[in-house]
Amino acid sequence: NISSLFRSGSRSSKTFKPKKNIPEGSHQYELLKHAEATLGSGNLRMAVMLPEGEDLNEWVAVNTVDFFNQINMLYGTITDFCTEESCPVMSAGPKYEYHWADGTNIKKPIKCSAPKYIDYLMTWVQDQLDDETLFPSKIGVPFPKNFMSVAKTILKRLFRVYAHIYHQHFDPVIQLQEEAHLNTSFKHFIFFVQEFNLIDRRELAPLQELIEKLTSKDR
Repeated sequence: NISSLFRSGSRSSKTFKPKKNIPEGSHQYELLKHAEATLGSGNLRMAVMLPEGEDLNEWVAVNTVDFFNQINMLYGTITDFCTEESCPVMSAGPKYEYHWADGTNIKKPIKCSAPKYIDYLMTWVQDQLDDETLFPSKIGVPFPKNFMSVAKTILKRLFRVYAHIYHQHFDPVIQLQEEAHLNTSFKHFIFFVQEFNLIDRRELAPLQELIEKLTSKDR
C-alpha cells in the first residue's frame, strides 16, 4: 500500500520531517532574513545577538524554528547510516545514552534505538512549533509565560541530535562532504544558546571538547 511504501521510502529521503516554514511577509520572516544576512557576514557572535528593539521571545522562536530545519536537514542526509542495527541505543559516545520521555504521552523514559528516539524527538519538536499558543505566528499574539522554558527544552533536545551525529556518524558526514556545513550549523547553535544561556552546561558535556575548539577562535 502507498502509505507503507511512502514510510519505507521516507527514511532515506533527504529531509526527515517537513520543513517548518515561517510565513512570508510576517515580522518573524523579516527577523529570519535579518538573521540570515548577519550570518552571511561570517561573524557568528554578532549574528546571534538580539537585534535592537526586538522581542527576545520572538528572536528565540525564529531561531529555534531555523535550528529545527537545519538539524532536520543534516540528520536527513545520514538516515541511511542511522538504523536500528547500527544504533540500537540513542547515544553520544560511550558515556552518554538518552532515553525518551515527553512528559505527556510517554512519562517514564524508554530506552529505544537512535532512529526511533530522533523520530520521537523531531515529531515532538514539530508539534511544539506548530502549536499557535506556544509559537504564535500572528502579529500581536503574545507568547505564553512559559515560552522560555519550552524553548530551552526544545533546544536541549535538538542538541542531542547534533551530539549523536558527531559521535556516531561523523565518517559519513565527511564522506558526504558535509563537515563544514555541520560545523557551521553547530557553531551557530552553540553561540546562540550561550548568548541567552539556554542550555545547561551539563547537557553540553558530550561535545564539550568540540565546543571549546569551535568557540575558542572567536573569543
